[in-house]
Amino acid sequence: MSEQLQPGVTIFNSALEAGVRSLVILTANFPATLDLQRLVDSDYLVVHSGDVNGPESIHPPVPLRQGELLIRRKIIESGLTLMLSRGLINRIVSSEGITYQASDYAKPFVDSLTTPYIHLLVERARWAVETFGNMDSKEFQNLISSFFDKWTTQFHGLGKK
Repeated sequence: MSEQLQPGVTIFNSALEAGVRSLVILTANFPATLDLQRLVDSDYLVVHSGDVNGPESIHPPVPLRQGELLIRRKIIESGLTLMLSRGLINRIVSSEGITYQASDYAKPFVDSLTTPYIHLLVERARWAVETFGNMDSKEFQNLISSFFDKWTTQFHGLGKK
């Protein structure tokens, strides 16, 4: 029996996809918590790991991909809301702000997912934690800013003849 696709329903760049990626990232970072910006930046590094001399990127190296950092935040917020509603992520509110942490259900859930894409996400998330997990916020933000600077340079180069 062939699978019927519903018109207007997309999985790519959806809250579901971003939520699962965030869940994988938080699981790899457990028990640490991450704020929204660190999650957004980590999400970029996990799927574009080749941009920082890491393993081959999971997503293709499309031109101007650094611009994804500008649109990724809203999608990830929606994904976090979805994962929160399923009890897979905890939101922690403190005097320092809002952070997110994988719940006790996160690892068993992630471990139950068996697609090649998920396996690559788990590998890249572990690599990102090993490579960048000990960076303080300022050092990590400087790394991400270097991508934004590169994107700005690429964008300005498009207008030149």
